[in-house]
Amino acid sequence: MDKSLTHADWSLIQSFLAVAQTGSLSAAARQLDRSQPTLGRQIHALEDELGVSLFDRHARGLKLSDVGAQLLPMAQQMHSAMTSFSLTAAGQAQQLEGTVRITASVFASHHLLPPILAQIRAQEPAIQLELVATDTIENLLYREADIAVRMYRPEQMDLISRYLGDVHLCFCAARTYLDRAGRPTRPEELFDHDLVGFDANEQIITKMRARGWPASRDSFATRCDLQSAYWQLVRAGCGIGFTQIEVAKADPDVEIIPLDVDVQTLPVWLAAPQAMRQTPRIRRVWDLLADGLKASL
Repeated sequence: MDKSLTHADWSLIQSFLAVAQTGSLSAAARQLDRSQPTLGRQIHALEDELGVSLFDRHARGLKLSDVGAQLLPMAQQMHSAMTSFSLTAAGQAQQLEGTVRITASVFASHHLLPPILAQIRAQEPAIQLELVATDTIENLLYREADIAVRMYRPEQMDLISRYLGDVHLCFCAARTYLDRAGRPTRPEELFDHDLVGFDANEQIITKMRARGWPASRDSFATRCDLQSAYWQLVRAGCGIGFTQIEVAKADPDVEIIPLDVDVQTLPVWLAAPQAMRQTPRIRRVWDLLADGLKASL
């Protein structure tokens, strides 16, 4: 290998990194929003330029060759450097206009953020908003989002974060279910009812057992891990579940069950890359988001 990486186009190295991470041209093409033939040509072009074979082809996809494995850490370092370069440059933009990309959980995106984003649009019509509703963790440092609304404290380095307060949860059920099955007045009476719980997620079971309650997966007659769907199951009358107090109060078909027990709270945090936090449009949306969220907590 007597050719230099310094002559290779960054987009070719980016293609190499994506294929190395995903193990196939098709998956890498989806990640980079390029066509599979284009990505294949870019890999061949980089191999021709370097005079080496970067991947071994096999039936299930592409595997890094020995040379490719040696080059991968350098490609990852270049990716980090380019990301920092982009973040720093973007952070210098001074206009109070443009796009701000916000990520939050699906449930928060449905029930918490829409009225707040509507207020932001009314106050700053030159700023366009993109809401990424996902329960996966978007990487702020890779520009997958500019601001994140998290229900936990962000630990990633090079992020600035701000704690806004706590979301309080409550036991609740559809009025139709409670009219049919009765209203529990003591915590132990919950197990005489149909309960709505999670499926693979054992969070509810773990917290109930910590209180000394004999909870198991079979204690929940209906189970779902996706919180937006979970809430619809509670609203439809599948049994007693829990949600954010303000969400339950806003739903006329749902009744809060006042039990003498402390229910979990969820902390609400904002997070953004340090390099982007001082960009005027992002700083403005950050401040408006913080005001709107604090008012709803």
